[in-house]
Amino acid sequence: MVKTAAQTLDEFAKAKLDALEVQALRRRLIETDRREGAIAFRDGRRLISFCCNDYLNLSQNETVKRAAIEATEKYGVGSGASRLVSGNHPLFRTLETRLADWKQAEDCVVFGSGYMANMGIIPTLMREGDLILADELSHACLLSGSKLSGARIEIFRHNDMDHLRALLDAHRNAAQHCLIVTDGIFSMDGDAAPVAEMADIAASHDAWLMTDDAHGIGVVGHEGRGSSFMGATKAAVPLQMGTLSKAVGAYGGYLCASKAVCDLVRTRARTLIYSTGLPPATAAAIAALDVMRANPDYCRRPVEKARSFTRALGLPDPESPIVPLILGDAEVTLAASAMLEKEGYLVTGIRPPTVPQGTARLRFTFTAEHDDADIARLATLVRERILPRRAAE
Repeated sequence: MVKTAAQTLDEFAKAKLDALEVQALRRRLIETDRREGAIAFRDGRRLISFCCNDYLNLSQNETVKRAAIEATEKYGVGSGASRLVSGNHPLFRTLETRLADWKQAEDCVVFGSGYMANMGIIPTLMREGDLILADELSHACLLSGSKLSGARIEIFRHNDMDHLRALLDAHRNAAQHCLIVTDGIFSMDGDAAPVAEMADIAASHDAWLMTDDAHGIGVVGHEGRGSSFMGATKAAVPLQMGTLSKAVGAYGGYLCASKAVCDLVRTRARTLIYSTGLPPATAAAIAALDVMRANPDYCRRPVEKARSFTRALGLPDPESPIVPLILGDAEVTLAASAMLEKEGYLVTGIRPPTVPQGTARLRFTFTAEHDDADIARLATLVRERILPRRAAE
């Protein structure tokens, strides 16, 4: 009997899923109800979440929520079309002005998400005959955007500036334009890129530096302005990209750059031109930026909370609110995550391909509203029930 196309498609999908199941790499969506103060409800149980990127808990902030509600009541739920078709809502311009000011840039352009931003920005600036150099641990959307551009891509070892220099010396002269891309704060390891040094290296090779500050804005650098502001002075980063969905507590992506660059992106970035604009509730991001600006001490709290956790475990001080505990094996990682969930903590196990093979890990993220007693108990569980097993292996 000849199989139908639908049958062969299902067989293909099921075979892939079975193979992933054997490797403990199959993903499943689990219904989880997030609430204020880093609380989550799953299967009727109240859990303390240490796996959310809402670092400042602003998605639950009353001022921020009120801004979203008022904007929705006034302007409606959706934008209706692309910003270039139905018109640029005044809220977008307000948001972009606030972001540009926060990042000390001339201008800003907002996208539907961080992933869409990188998929649009990089192909707008780079093409065949150009050169892109990317940190090996750069977020997937930086690498996807780079591949989409058609430019030559060279990967340098994580935060290895000597390797970056060597690649520039070997390949820069053969390319018309050169772009260096990196996370500002690396999402799975929590460490910071040496942004100031990279900016100097880029300038000396006529290369453009682009940082993805998704996990930096709001929680690192002077007043929480991000990874470009972690030194005594702002690093000379011409392309500051990031998201509004983490510490800002809303949704969307952005690029802060010169007016000329932003105008080019508005004109040519396909993920902006051919996507419906963000909903009016994005006004929440404007309110969130106001909260951040008025409360610099609050912006420091997530890293302080992370530091109390690592010090309780004798681990190095973190550079961000992200603390990875590498366990290596995917099954071991899932078992550790399940144990913590039984104890009332939600800590997701991160497995390949999100992280390199053999580096499956628990990824702890800390927020401004985490209770110190909860952090202390979590550290005790890790020290007594996870670290001994890791050491034995």
